[in-house]
Amino acid sequence: MSSLNKNTILKSLLFHFPIFVLFLSVFNEIDFNYLNIEYFSFNFVHILIFYWTLKNPRYLSYGSIFLAGIVNDVVVGIPIGFSSFCYLLICSVTAYLRNITITPNFINDWISFLVTILLVNSIQVISLDIIFSIEINYIKYLINSGFTFFLYPIFFLLFNILEKKIQIQIND
Repeated sequence: MSSLNKNTILKSLLFHFPIFVLFLSVFNEIDFNYLNIEYFSFNFVHILIFYWTLKNPRYLSYGSIFLAGIVNDVVVGIPIGFSSFCYLLICSVTAYLRNITITPNFINDWISFLVTILLVNSIQVISLDIIFSIEINYIKYLINSGFTFFLYPIFFLLFNILEKKIQIQIND
């Protein structure tokens, strides 16, 4: 009986692992600023939300993504609800892509990811600069978008491996 309970706990932990990683990344604002590398940053949260809502949205609910956006706004210090709007915009793009895609293809997903992060980052830059009068460094946003785009394949492979492990544990 105890092995059955451990197995169920492991299944539950693996099923909720993407949500845990999402909240961990917004609480810590993971972007490698701690390494003092001036021109290296990427938006891990965008990669995480794009992948999991495109491939299997049941692992990341829209409510948890919305709450993660609120937490991110508090941690970063931007107007409340702004990150939630951007995260849910990513979700709406992935929902659209899921509905129009007949056969999933990595290259199509990667190009769609580029369009999505350019759209989201341009909305962020325009809104923060014009509406909220927050000073924005455009070069850093451009570099962040570039590194986020180029690191997507690495995280795509890692998340694919993780998703297979989750599916194996759930199907056992």
